[in-house]
Amino acid sequence: MGDSGRAASRTAVLVCQGRAAAHGRAGTDRFSDPVAEQLLHDAERGPVDEVRADSAPKGWQERTRYESVRACAEVVVPRTVAIDEALRTRATGQLVILGAGLDTRAWRLPELAGTDVWEVDHPASQEDKRARVARAAAARLQAPDDHHPSPRRPEATGLPVLARSVRFTPVDLAVDDLGTALAAHGHNASAPTTWLWEGVVPYLTREQVRATLSALAARTAPGSALVVNYQAPSARAAAGRLLTRLLGSSITSGEPWRSLWRPQQMAALLMEHDLRVVSDDDLLSLARALTGPADRRASLRSGRVAVAERG
Repeated sequence: MGDSGRAASRTAVLVCQGRAAAHGRAGTDRFSDPVAEQLLHDAERGPVDEVRADSAPKGWQERTRYESVRACAEVVVPRTVAIDEALRTRATGQLVILGAGLDTRAWRLPELAGTDVWEVDHPASQEDKRARVARAAAARLQAPDDHHPSPRRPEATGLPVLARSVRFTPVDLAVDDLGTALAAHGHNASAPTTWLWEGVVPYLTREQVRATLSALAARTAPGSALVVNYQAPSARAAAGRLLTRLLGSSITSGEPWRSLWRPQQMAALLMEHDLRVVSDDDLLSLARALTGPADRRASLRSGRVAVAERG
């Protein structure tokens, strides 16, 4: 696989920190991610512990990291719940996660017991993920924790996997062909597939989004589904990200949003590839449905989760 020399994604770490911070304190029993914290390095757990304790640090850089994790935790709860529930009802036997980052679903969703999971990501990010999984497995063997589920079967990493298999598939979309990579790792294009595209679309240009959709559509059989998380235009969200970058966030800087889509635009784009949208919800509405009409960040409204199916 090609390698552009890019470093592992820092946004993937932030999202994992957000899930770890929300675990056990999200205010809803529909969210749980006991695996996320295991994938974090010790230094990355500091802001997570502070958020969980509602203990904001005084230093400005430390406070910026704290607020980044706190805000991310609020975003990932409704997003994760919506995606998890969509996947639970669409267990086709093949799940492809595009831009998998530090995703934990293969290690925490028992509904994937009969599913092969392909984690597709840039080689640098995937190398980082595999090292974190191996380190977490080693730590778990040294200090067993009964809080985590028992493994279904032995894995090379040793970390308990609930899915039928996890197939790491390194792909640099700038130089590699997605279909070729998936075929080489055993994906069956003639069988239904559930595709998950979470937290990636905003970082791609419109041309890259279209190219990726074309590649996955070519391997999408009838009975397949796509769960896609994307961002709609929002002046409030744009201002918030600009402020974060100006404050010098060491996590989000360098990974700007490159494409925003209105729901009608996304539906039309998916229909071009014979994928019909059956639901499309904003994160603010999803958050309020989970925990009631408490005060929520209005910027959540720009984040969306859509589900599309090929009949």
